[in-house]
Amino acid sequence: MAKPKKQDKAVVRHEVSGIERLGLRASSMINHPIAQERRTVTIHRLDTDGDREWEEVMGLLSETDGIDMTFNDDESVTLKWEASAEEDRPVEVFEPAEEPAPF
Repeated sequence: MAKPKKQDKAVVRHEVSGIERLGLRASSMINHPIAQERRTVTIHRLDTDGDREWEEVMGLLSETDGIDMTFNDDESVTLKWEASAEEDRPVEVFEPAEEPAPF
C-alpha cells in the first residue's frame, strides 16, 4: 500500500508594520486599567520607532478629541484626558427593601 503524501501547508505570516506595532503599543498603554483610572499615560519613543511611524501615530492621537498631549524633552509624550460622561454618572447601589423577620 502506498502512503498518502502529506500536503505541505503554506504558512502565511503577516509582518506587522512599524505604524501598526507602535499603534498597538500606544493603544495597549492607553487602555491599561491603571492609565484609565489615572486618565494619563506617558508613551516613550523606542529606538525601533522610526520618524515616519512616530509622527503618524502622534498625528492621529493629536486629532482625537478630549486628549491633551505634552511632548517631553526625552522624546516621550504624555497624554491626559477627562472622564467621559458615561464614567461620571453616579453608581447605582442596589438596596433590598427591608422585610420583617419571618419569626
